[in-house]
Amino acid sequence: MKTILIIGAGKSSKVLLDYLLEEAYSKGRFIILADNDLAEAFNKLEGHPYGEAVRLDVQDVAFRRTLISKSDVVISMLPAFLHPLVAKDCLDLGKHFFSASYESSQMKEMSSAIKEKGLLFLNECGLDPGIDHMSAMQIIDREKEAGGKIELFKSYCGGLLSPESERDNPWRYKFTWNPRNVVLAGQGVSGFIRNGRYKFIPYHMLFRRTDLIQFDDVGDFDGYANRDSLSYRAVYGLEDIPTIIRGTLRRAGFCKSWDVLVQLGLTDDSFSMNLPRDFTKRMFVNAFLPYDMMFGVEEKLKRILPWVDDEIMGKLEWLGLFDEEPLPLFEGSPATILQQILEDKWRMQKDDKDMVVMQHQFLVKDYLGNEKSIHSSLVVKGKNNVYTAMAKTVGLPLAAAVDLFLDGKINVRGLCLPTLKEIYLPVLDVLESKGICFVEKEKLL
Repeated sequence: MKTILIIGAGKSSKVLLDYLLEEAYSKGRFIILADNDLAEAFNKLEGHPYGEAVRLDVQDVAFRRTLISKSDVVISMLPAFLHPLVAKDCLDLGKHFFSASYESSQMKEMSSAIKEKGLLFLNECGLDPGIDHMSAMQIIDREKEAGGKIELFKSYCGGLLSPESERDNPWRYKFTWNPRNVVLAGQGVSGFIRNGRYKFIPYHMLFRRTDLIQFDDVGDFDGYANRDSLSYRAVYGLEDIPTIIRGTLRRAGFCKSWDVLVQLGLTDDSFSMNLPRDFTKRMFVNAFLPYDMMFGVEEKLKRILPWVDDEIMGKLEWLGLFDEEPLPLFEGSPATILQQILEDKWRMQKDDKDMVVMQHQFLVKDYLGNEKSIHSSLVVKGKNNVYTAMAKTVGLPLAAAVDLFLDGKINVRGLCLPTLKEIYLPVLDVLESKGICFVEKEKLL
């Protein structure tokens, strides 16, 4: 009997859990689901005889290590900053570790010790990062093996609303994952290479520098650059590529409207405010506009940002930013207060369905000098507010990797990403069997 410990019973854990429980009996496996909310973990297991719900305060070192010591494989579904705690225990106790989060600097410091102990620590095996790595590497390796040279690689991904849930929402957007991450998205400087030239986009310009990304079935999207595309040259074995850009997708027109909030400073998380308890949403916005007794909030906004049109104003009004309603929060950074305002309108409702969209764009030159473009597109729609597209695309790759590893079909060891063929090929096969598959289009140029 092999024991799998899953730490964290959040939104993406249900699909992961169901996949691993499906064949737990036939494969001789037992799953422990540990979370600070015991009721949440218990409900997700639905009484399965090969699962156990356990309450875990992740800061309880002794009990955390006790649970890990009982396990053969540990899956961390915790917030990213907590992964190193669990990973260090796994290293000390000789347990394999899996996560869907970015490989941190703390994790890289353990690399030699992980390899020496013959363990597998697999990170970035979710959606983005995860499916993006695997699906991109499948094309990159295939084209290289055929003698081609990758001249351009652009990769975009977004978690959004399914079209049927966009009605009566001018932003065509709701929070399908961590709201704080959405509000703070893109802060810093985004760096990439275009036609051999290094390019950098500071945060205040990010949402003005977008690409139009088109999907046949679900329409047009804004693609804006992620903070770091440059490091992925090494990750994908594309050190000499002239153009590489990784980005995020929002519905077409979203970025131009979101940029208003950026320019006003409402997404700033660098300082804290302590506002009077009679502050309204309208007063909150007005606090970031010039003082002028002659003009109201709407007029001042258009004067300071002349490109704001009626469509953008309509979106801001729909969010209630000009309403004389009390703020939902009076203390915190502008970004924290804005997030509380947005959660009222952008919270997923019971009948809402989400959607994940991803697209890779390649320009490939063959050994004869002929060029072709490849567009590889993925669209996944959620079933309901439990079996969401986000939960499916984050949870299934991770579950498949663990299952394949325990089946002896993944034999690599060390600190790894799913960019290795031994990992991505069998995982992508599983995903395709579950309806997560890409549609490729090639065009000779």
